Amino acid sequence: MQYQVKALQAQNNVVGLNVDAIDAGDARRQVERLGYEVLSLRSERAGLTARLKRRTAFPLTLFSQELIALLGAGLSLVEALETLREKERHPDLKQVLEQILAKLREGNSFSSSLRQLSSSFPPLYVATVRASEKTGDLREALSRYIAYQVQLDQVRKKLVSASIYPVVLLVVGGLVMLFLLMYVVPKFSRIYEQAGKDLPFLSQMLLQWGQLMEEHGAIVMSALALAMGGVAYAMTSPAAKSWMLARVRSVPAIGSRLHILELARFYRTLGMLVRGGIPIVAAIEMVSGILPPSLLTPLQAAVRDLREGKPLSQAMESHGLTTPVALRMLRVGERTGQMGEMMERIAVFYDEDISRLLDWLTKLIEPALMAAIGLVIGAVVLLMYFPIFELAGSIQ
Repeated sequence: MQYQVKALQAQNNVVGLNVDAIDAGDARRQVERLGYEVLSLRSERAGLTARLKRRTAFPLTLFSQELIALLGAGLSLVEALETLREKERHPDLKQVLEQILAKLREGNSFSSSLRQLSSSFPPLYVATVRASEKTGDLREALSRYIAYQVQLDQVRKKLVSASIYPVVLLVVGGLVMLFLLMYVVPKFSRIYEQAGKDLPFLSQMLLQWGQLMEEHGAIVMSALALAMGGVAYAMTSPAAKSWMLARVRSVPAIGSRLHILELARFYRTLGMLVRGGIPIVAAIEMVSGILPPSLLTPLQAAVRDLREGKPLSQAMESHGLTTPVALRMLRVGERTGQMGEMMERIAVFYDEDISRLLDWLTKLIEPALMAAIGLVIGAVVLLMYFPIFELAGSIQ
């Protein structure tokens, strides 16, 4: 959910921030980790009106790619940003670039300038840039962020593409069922009512539905539309999403895979920050917002263990934030000093595992859905035509 935050900077300047967070507490923690003092916090409903009013999203990946190219050509940071501003045609995006340049000319660092524009630049991006200011290699830091974002997008695209065909099947099957129940069944019910012939029980139930639609179709359709609208609206609320996710997690086979998917994203993000030079405890606190609430308490306990001097692998294992494969890779990272790279390899390993599972599920679910929809539609058609078959048999 989006939260609008008014916060106080160290220089006693009041700034407005837009934060994506699980709840108000998570939004407050994210802002405080950036070094601000929260003055007020208000949730913003992500309804249709809010989406229409929302400014154009800043193309972060494209901005980073173009900035890397210009810096590689020998331009200074200010010159590169001026070039991007001059070529930009969209007024909202041009305004963001002008704000960055204005803050740089005021003497702010690049990361500090981006941090004050949190609606366009997420905390992870700001942290990546801030870490690069210590090493002096902004291009390498931005390249790591782009690679991180591309990998996340690939996982997201796989999940979306795996769900498209089943959703299309369900929609088409639902439309066919609506056509049968709202148009065809009422006509058959009128014919059989005039014939006055005794019907099987299931056929009677189906045809009674047809009579109901014939007499009160507008009321039934309005009630169905209101019910579907209510369900769709409820699905947008954080409480409903949390409840559904909890129900899904309670299914052992699905819950374990979701846990692995969340850990893969966690380790990928953590690995990017660690490779950028951010200390492990600070990096964990930065990425805590991407974990579900059920894993925040174990993560906080793991951070306490790290502050007490325990190894990362032991802290993560003690609180259920690792797997056998991830644990061995973390131990290798501790021995070799390449912890950031090992974390990214953990994410790649489990992304490939999830990808294979999605391929298998797609091959299984698609024919099963087609068979189920065919059976339901076939049953409706059979119940409608069953009296005709009986009549034909009696004539013979």
